[in-house]
Amino acid sequence: MTLAAANPVAFVLTRDRAKAKAFYVGTLGLRLVSEDEFAAVFDLNGTMMRLTTVETHQPHPHTVIGWDVKDIDAAAKDLMAKGVTFNIYPGFGQDERGIWTAPDRAAKVAWFNDPDGNVLSLSQH
Repeated sequence: MTLAAANPVAFVLTRDRAKAKAFYVGTLGLRLVSEDEFAAVFDLNGTMMRLTTVETHQPHPHTVIGWDVKDIDAAAKDLMAKGVTFNIYPGFGQDERGIWTAPDRAAKVAWFNDPDGNVLSLSQH
């Protein structure tokens, strides 16, 4: 058996599911497909994301989940209008909105946090 043909499942941890769910639905526009005592389940364009409630959680300092978008400038502008603040990392050379552009200009990335401090990202390739 190989996992190459299996569908991936993403896990994002939260201490406050109601607050996190409001962010993922209301701010990011994700589609909630089910919820039980363990997790709120979202459909990320065919990939399952389980927003799992835990008692304690230390956010990972790097991206836990990201979205590849066609127009990062438009996506960032939309999220900023909904109250999202993009992270500025010292030495990265990001623009004033927090968008980093690769030296060859082939990729752009912007990072932000969910209510639990999990790092999320937008990228354009």
